[in-house]
Amino acid sequence: MRGLRKVATIFGEVLTWIVITLMVVLTTVVVVAVVYRKLGASLSWYDEVSSVLLAWVTYYGAALAALKRSHIGFDDVLLALPRRWRAAAVVAAEILVLFFFALLGWSGMRVLEILEGENLVSLTWVPVSVTQSIIPIGAVLFIVAELLSLPDYWRDVMAGRSVEHQPLAHGATPEHDRR
Repeated sequence: MRGLRKVATIFGEVLTWIVITLMVVLTTVVVVAVVYRKLGASLSWYDEVSSVLLAWVTYYGAALAALKRSHIGFDDVLLALPRRWRAAAVVAAEILVLFFFALLGWSGMRVLEILEGENLVSLTWVPVSVTQSIIPIGAVLFIVAELLSLPDYWRDVMAGRSVEHQPLAHGATPEHDRR
């Protein structure tokens, strides 16, 4: 279990830095585009590139949120269930989430096959498959994040602790900070 937490921590750090980097790049692109527009010149590639960067931030950020179990949840409903039903609900929900993202990853690979040979309109040297590769990559990252966070989530839910209402990530509570 300790090794899995270490892997989850490293995975979270890598995702965090990827999201930060993408946010900085997206912000830079937007600011540069605004400056150019104010100066009377427009960047032809701005709309396409900023849309791609926003999609990438969304997918990588979603995987990071999954790792921290920060997506919308229904812990209050889940914790109101008897322990046996709670376990069944967690298993069912995890299977559905993993199935959805496996399907998304498979569909993303199909999209890449369909778009093979296509390039961006404004940056004709950039293949669309590069920009759309985030779909299967994001799906795999989400699945990995979900699986890495599952043991701690299972422990907390089975113990009757709400992951949704914890103010700090990774099971920490304010009481731990006061010690």
